[in-house]
Amino acid sequence: MSTAAMSSNRPYLLRAMFDWISDNGMTPYLLVDAGIDGVRVPAAAVKDGRVVLSIAARAVAHLAIGNERITFLARFSGVSESIEVPVQAVLAIYAQENGQGMMFPAETTPEPAPPAPEETSKRPRLHVVK
Repeated sequence: MSTAAMSSNRPYLLRAMFDWISDNGMTPYLLVDAGIDGVRVPAAAVKDGRVVLSIAARAVAHLAIGNERITFLARFSGVSESIEVPVQAVLAIYAQENGQGMMFPAETTPEPAPPAPEETSKRPRLHVVK
């Protein structure tokens, strides 16, 4: 069995949930942690460090849900804004109409494994006791 690290499943789940919500005629919304580095949203849209964004086809243009970030154009107070959200900043994707969707745990970067202790001899040792 391989112990190789895998990439995050979050972007794949986001795309699947977006398709599922949209295919059911609902409005997909993202709940985003606005404090994560790389989040680019209008400051006025942020409440308590979070922002809720509609990503419905009728609300955005040029939506791209990539493996690293979600980007699109949206209007805020009549002004077109370029939005950028790293996928690790997404806390949830859900349908506005009924709240069904998926929440995501805070994503942490894996810490490097500590170095293995040096191999010690398995043979018993004798000590001189005076």
